[in-house]
Amino acid sequence: MGFSGLTRWTNAPTTGLELVAQNILKNHQGTYKGKWQISMKSFRSTLGSVPGFQVPFERSMCTLTVDDNVFCMIEDPAAPMRAEYLAQAADFARAQPGMTLPPPTHYRHTFPTLSPPNALEQLLTQLRARWVPVRQTGGSNTAPGPAGQKSQGLATGAHLTVDGHVYAIGSDWLVRAGTVSISPGGAMKGLLLEAEYVPVPVMEETFEMQPLLTDLLLSILPNMSDAKIVAMTLGEWQWAEVEWDSEEDLEKEAERKKAGPEEDDIYAADGDHPPCKKTDWVGIDRDRRSAYLMINILKQEGLL
Repeated sequence: MGFSGLTRWTNAPTTGLELVAQNILKNHQGTYKGKWQISMKSFRSTLGSVPGFQVPFERSMCTLTVDDNVFCMIEDPAAPMRAEYLAQAADFARAQPGMTLPPPTHYRHTFPTLSPPNALEQLLTQLRARWVPVRQTGGSNTAPGPAGQKSQGLATGAHLTVDGHVYAIGSDWLVRAGTVSISPGGAMKGLLLEAEYVPVPVMEETFEMQPLLTDLLLSILPNMSDAKIVAMTLGEWQWAEVEWDSEEDLEKEAERKKAGPEEDDIYAADGDHPPCKKTDWVGIDRDRRSAYLMINILKQEGLL
């Protein structure tokens, strides 16, 4: 697994997926690897509808299910961005030396990973959580809440699906291409393509990879004059807003540094090299970054 980027062909025809496949197989000597299927849903909080409970902004939640994992993006507009808090903390430290600004309970974006796929809906239903699908297709289910009140349950709502295929180009590239559609109904919403450069699994080595990824993605799309293409890659500074360290993580890191012996020699020894970060593009972390990209590019279009 390696560094990846996305491209959206928003006005792809119904034959778009077939055209992309032909281009990969014939012009890039690609090979077919298997199916690519993704399911996405969007929810909104209904806390603002509780009598006597005021919230400045409603929270939103988007989920992306692939294989046995669900990647969940929760956004709270009332919470600060991580960069905003760091700037405020720096100003506070300058104004009041020796004092630190308490961190917020959470930042604007929270990005947990859940498993198995249906665990989130079951948890929200059991907790009678006030979350409802953004796109309703009919009546909503209700469940009794505290003091005889009714809290809105999880009605069956429309969601996005990506249905396509995975191809290999040589031994270095994996390309995933799929049709985006709204279910139920199956209305087509263009194509989603992902290119993955397998030899580069570490973010620090990818500063020249973004234009290379974009060029490859554009080269596998059919040459059509009216094609509307949107490319998207993920920078480390963008990922830092999502994959922020919790207070518990920071405390563990401080304890680790405190417990380690101080060394003032200039020679390297075994174990001196930094360990691989949890944010490297390998394993479940690569899938999380890929899911984050997909959620954001579809949210920008208003599909989620």
